[in-house]
Amino acid sequence: MTVIRSSPLSGMGAATLYAVLRLRQDVFVLEQECLFADLDGRDLEPGTVQWWTEGPDGAVLATLRALDDGSVVRIGRVATAREARGAGIARELVLAVLSATRGPVVLDAQSHLEGWYERLGFVRDGDGFLDDGIPHLPMRLAR
Repeated sequence: MTVIRSSPLSGMGAATLYAVLRLRQDVFVLEQECLFADLDGRDLEPGTVQWWTEGPDGAVLATLRALDDGSVVRIGRVATAREARGAGIARELVLAVLSATRGPVVLDAQSHLEGWYERLGFVRDGDGFLDDGIPHLPMRLAR
């Protein structure tokens, strides 16, 4: 059984924060070979909430961050451990964020995940672009 948790950065324990950052590094930097500044300062903003899913052994299996971008919530840094993919964990994590927030939600989806986000109610909201060499699409959920 998995458990969804959320917290601002200031409320996270060191081991959990390390596991979240390690998962982001494993997926984005190592697996997808994107050399970028993951630690961009946005995790420290007062309105940012870290979300993660823990497995039965307490391991972090998926993560994302929800940013307060004024009139919208911005979901980003969505990452799932390779061994946990296909089990619906990321879907449940996004749905938890949507249940806990109000107003429109935006994100920049990797293009191959457009249909996945559409099934959650998001629609394309602009032209595609490259981010670290990976095609992305801006998407929006108007609520």
